[in-house]
Amino acid sequence: MYSTFLADAPVVRAPRHAPVAHLVRGGVIEGVHHGSVVVLGADGTLKHRLGDAEAAFYPRSAVKPLQAVAMLRAGLPLDGELLSLAAASHSGEERHLAGTRRILELAGLAEDDLRNVPDLPFDPAVRDTWVRAGRAPSRLAQNCSGKHAAMLWTAKLNGWSLPDYLDPAHPLQRAIRETVEELTGQRVARVTVDGCGAPLFAISLTGLARALSRVVTAAPGTPEARVADAMRAHAEMASGATRDVAALMRAVPGLLAKDGFEGVQVAALPDGRAVAVKIADGADRARVPVAAAALALAGVDSALLGEFSGAPLLGGGVPVGSVRVVDGLGAA
Repeated sequence: MYSTFLADAPVVRAPRHAPVAHLVRGGVIEGVHHGSVVVLGADGTLKHRLGDAEAAFYPRSAVKPLQAVAMLRAGLPLDGELLSLAAASHSGEERHLAGTRRILELAGLAEDDLRNVPDLPFDPAVRDTWVRAGRAPSRLAQNCSGKHAAMLWTAKLNGWSLPDYLDPAHPLQRAIRETVEELTGQRVARVTVDGCGAPLFAISLTGLARALSRVVTAAPGTPEARVADAMRAHAEMASGATRDVAALMRAVPGLLAKDGFEGVQVAALPDGRAVAVKIADGADRARVPVAAAALALAGVDSALLGEFSGAPLLGGGVPVGSVRVVDGLGAA
């Protein structure tokens, strides 16, 4: 069992990011992506880092597995694909909408009870189909709707008020904050509002990697293990059929991975090795290859990671370059 001692909150400062990837066109570096990377060993020690692993930052949706752990601890009776959906940034596919409706149905609630922001589906192809059908933005289609439905059910099960379930002072959000602090091993630096309307906690990149490591190494049957098992078994429910994070979990046996807006990626292996990535400009084109390089540094067979090395850069419809991760990503 890990220590329950909480370190001080990470410092709020301008992040000291470093170059993590180059955009190379025709042999010339056309652009540079800055960011930060951390790689933890199975024993939790820092093995590699680049940039600023200790400054306060917002993990965005990469924190959802921790939110799901907190809800299970509070009595949420979900497992399998619906638990994966509760930790999802989903694509808005019909299975995601149906799953969210099912959570609300089990809770005796309705879509109107949700307080997330109405939106179009996240996946571009799904969104285009939605728009062509004349469908308006909805709370159900928004990529965090599974989490919000689970939050509502957790609140109802505990007799907590429902209309204000997103208030940082609400018992549910206080419980989530306590779980985030416990699993990251550090106090929260700041609290703000995420894009969906839920409270968002500033932690460090190292804290995020540590938290997911603790999730994957928890004893079978614990809330942490249940979340990890559900997301790995139902990776497409936690993301979508065409999403890179689902493909990454399919490619690397036992890997738990979660992405977040603004270039955040966290992933952990069953033995506790973990990586966390923050791309300063929020670019997905750098997030994926940098995360793959970090996993290689963690000891993942590079042969499993080839498809994640970065999409080719096109010129006139033909490949003329690519995003290339900086050599070695640095070392601690």
